Amino acid sequence: MSFLLGLDVGTTGCKAVIFDSEGNIKGYGFQEYEILYPGAQWAEQDASSVWETVKKVLKMAIYEAGIEEIKAIGVSVQGDAIIPVDKNITPLRPAILGMDYRSLEEARECADLFGDRKLFEMTGMKPHPINSLTKILWVKKNEKDIYSKTYKFMTYGDFILTKLGADPADPVIDSTMASRTMAFDIQKREWSREILEKVDVDIDLLSRPVPSGRMLGKIHPDLYRELGISKETAIATGGHDQVCAAIGSGCIEEGMGLDSHGTAEVLSTTLKGPLLNSIMFESFYPCYLHGVDDAYFTFALLHIGGILLKWYRDNFAYAEVVEAKLQGEDPYNIITRKLREEPSSVFVLPHFNGSGTPWCDLESKGAILGLNMSTTRNDIAKAIMDSLTYELRINIERMKEAGIKIREIRTVGGGAKSPLWLKIKANILGFPIHTLKVREAACLGAAILAGKGTGEFSTVEQGVDASVRIDKEYLPDDKLQGRYEDRYKIYKSIYEILKPLNHMI
Repeated sequence: MSFLLGLDVGTTGCKAVIFDSEGNIKGYGFQEYEILYPGAQWAEQDASSVWETVKKVLKMAIYEAGIEEIKAIGVSVQGDAIIPVDKNITPLRPAILGMDYRSLEEARECADLFGDRKLFEMTGMKPHPINSLTKILWVKKNEKDIYSKTYKFMTYGDFILTKLGADPADPVIDSTMASRTMAFDIQKREWSREILEKVDVDIDLLSRPVPSGRMLGKIHPDLYRELGISKETAIATGGHDQVCAAIGSGCIEEGMGLDSHGTAEVLSTTLKGPLLNSIMFESFYPCYLHGVDDAYFTFALLHIGGILLKWYRDNFAYAEVVEAKLQGEDPYNIITRKLREEPSSVFVLPHFNGSGTPWCDLESKGAILGLNMSTTRNDIAKAIMDSLTYELRINIERMKEAGIKIREIRTVGGGAKSPLWLKIKANILGFPIHTLKVREAACLGAAILAGKGTGEFSTVEQGVDASVRIDKEYLPDDKLQGRYEDRYKIYKSIYEILKPLNHMI
């Protein structure tokens, strides 16, 4: 039996999971790392420290599995970060993360230079400071010395692949990550020379794009000894973490949606071809390449997901945290046990870091509405869970207007561990909600792509059929669904009513 390793390099931590060819977990490693906040709406990370953490979690998974003969490693990574490196692939400054919005001015300049609609039609990305190209332009303008010394501007995808053993003289980036940069022509499937020439960025500053699931060679000789695995272990191109999670959850057909509920919440789906209509454009839904051959990918992004419940825990749930510590239990389990299944009597507008799609309003703010003297903190906790799901439904309805009809949702991440939250989602969305036997979907997706690269699977679809299994199904409750429907009708109006006031604030 062959063994594949999926590595997921996220924003706040990384995981390594070893799977057999049927998708069963044989070894696991996880460790967190820091995000640095050197300025307002700035977010950075020590990429060298992330690499050291990557090696630690690889060792953890390999040790737990007790397996040296790993056939291949595939890599899933966070999106949109940029890392300027020298020829030794040593970072010249901290990584500028996707959540970093310092390049707002550069995004506006790109919109003025090209026209934001034209950029979207070429690249599938609307001008926005999340995009990697705007961050490169910020470095070019504000850190000229760093820019002049840069050999390549890498994402975590090409950075980690090169560290693992890909040729540093010819670094490669998988096409899912390349097509998220706003510098990639998604129709021609190559870097856009027109865009790069107009913004005066040398194409040689970017790694060579190749499709996901392609073998790149063997692991670096020094590294296989350090990790304790076979020197024959192959490395293969993986993809953006949302793409890998979709593959690892089996959401590779139109009509299937993956709700990835972690620090943020992302609803992603597969497209048969590029979808670049006005609704997609106005709603900030990206369109980029999939890890499945010839397919495309899009998602709705809620900047705030599980991190808002963490905010509640840290500011309101001291008693539950103490109780959890005494009982050796997760405080979130204690918090949610105290909540009722019916809709909360209050609402939360969860725009604590601006709104996500379909508005992407950076000036929007969070709010709690409907408070009275009988309101308890449990009502607020339940409202957080309800309101985040209302936001999800707004995006599902908006996607339908764009021509994307989602009929089933699978869910992964921290939110998938809460039966209450899964019931809320079924009742508000009106869809069956499925959880998975293997919850580490991004790692499994990366492993499937690695298996495709080595010929273990002839297609991604074959890898999904062999590895992905449904665990539980949550169906809407007719009685509760009607009550949530009434509350949703109210919720839909909250953002527009508060928008002028929030902009004043």
